[in-house]
Amino acid sequence: MKAITMLMMLAALLSASCADLRGLQSGGEPWVKSGGPRPASDSESLMMYFEYVRKLPGPELAKEHETVLRSYAGSHSDFNRVRYAMLLGMPGAPFSDDARALEEIDPLVKNPDAPLHGVAYLLSRQIQEQHDGQALQSKLDALKSLEKNLIERGR
Repeated sequence: MKAITMLMMLAALLSASCADLRGLQSGGEPWVKSGGPRPASDSESLMMYFEYVRKLPGPELAKEHETVLRSYAGSHSDFNRVRYAMLLGMPGAPFSDDARALEEIDPLVKNPDAPLHGVAYLLSRQIQEQHDGQALQSKLDALKSLEKNLIERGR
C-alpha cells in the first residue's frame, strides 16, 4: 500500500510538470473518465491508468494486456514501456512476470533525466516490495508447515 500511495503522490507532483504527451494523442484512453479533466502529463495519465487496470476483472485485464502488448510492440515509447510493466507487475494475473516488468522499466529507472523516471522508479519499488512480501509469505507458510509436521510427529 505504501507504494501505491507514493505513486499517487508522485502523480500529483508530476502533473504540474511539462512532460510530453505523446501517449495521449489518440484521445480514446478508457482510463480517462468521460467529461473529466484530461491528464496534464504522461505521468498523470499513467497514474490514472494504474488505478484503472487495478480494478479490471480478469477477462478485461487479459484483453488490456494484449492491447498494451501490441502497442508496445509497435512503439517502444517510454509511455508504452511503463504501461506494459504495470501490467506485468499485476499480482495474480496469468501474465504476471515481475522480473520482466523490472527489466522493461530498468532503462527509465537508471536514467534520472527521463521524463517518466519517477513513475518508473516508484513502479520498480512497488514490484520489488510485492516480490519481497510474496517471498516472506512463502517462508512463513513453509515454517507453519514444518511446525505442523513436528507437532504431528510428537503425538
